[in-house]
Amino acid sequence: MKKNLLGKTGLMVTPVGFGVLTVGNTQLNLSVNEGSAVLRYALERGINFLDTAQYYETYPYIRKALKGLPFDPIICSKCLDHSYEQMKFAVEEARREMDRDVIDIFLLHEVRSDDDLSRRQGAIEYLQEAKIKGLVKAVGVSTHHVDVAEKVAMLPEFDVLFPLINFKSLGIRKGSGAGTKEEMAAAIALSAKQGQGVFAMKVFGGGPLIGDYQEAIRYVNKLPGIASMMIGFGNTEEVDRIFEMINGTLPSSYVPDLSQKKLWIDQGDCEGCGICLDRCPNQALFRNETGRANVNEDLCLTCGYCAPVCPVRAIIMISR
Repeated sequence: MKKNLLGKTGLMVTPVGFGVLTVGNTQLNLSVNEGSAVLRYALERGINFLDTAQYYETYPYIRKALKGLPFDPIICSKCLDHSYEQMKFAVEEARREMDRDVIDIFLLHEVRSDDDLSRRQGAIEYLQEAKIKGLVKAVGVSTHHVDVAEKVAMLPEFDVLFPLINFKSLGIRKGSGAGTKEEMAAAIALSAKQGQGVFAMKVFGGGPLIGDYQEAIRYVNKLPGIASMMIGFGNTEEVDRIFEMINGTLPSSYVPDLSQKKLWIDQGDCEGCGICLDRCPNQALFRNETGRANVNEDLCLTCGYCAPVCPVRAIIMISR
């Protein structure tokens, strides 16, 4: 797989990266042996870019996958916390748990507003310090919000942007409302123009667009300014398909098998707004004891009608 320069970071990344969240205990819950084997397969096939986070609890998978690997992949991690001390702990934890002296990219995880960004000044201060010390090579922001992406593009302290974008605008936010793919694409272009490296998330909208596999990948892959896109893989066959897609050898008739997919709601992202419950045609969604949405799998039709209306992209489709 060819490599692209990630902005002015000097890092060369493959056009597809491995979103490691998929193999962890919040999604497929593969064993460390199983998950690290999928990771190792992708790395040996040529993917050199991994995305993880403190919240994902997937560092053990990466550490095992990297053991004896003849090259060092580019690794991005993230932290949700706001303070200097919390970010310092997160960086040290990542270095220790993945057995790496340097973390290539470290991000503020899921920044939702200008106010949210302002509250993270302590975390930003530590990341700048860690970069000077050589503990991280590049710092940046992950976000679902157009207005945050626009703001980050104009801030020289950030080297990279990790935005949500897909061809149906699923999950893109702007302020307290919905954003569009056109608005996010413009923010991405602005970020790239400023020399920031950009890599994309939620190409499949968290799962509902997997049935449009080829269109979804083509849209993001061709967007100006994007160096790579993160995709979650649950098995080696999915890795093989992405290589065929990027290399132009995947039959145009290919559609992934969706029979083993199920609905999953990220309890950390769900805000309990209830919009998905109103949209479900089979009353398969309910509020749990915390007030957040949950799924009755016996009733769920996996139609995916609920996912597009979720304002925070908490509803995704995963393999059983």
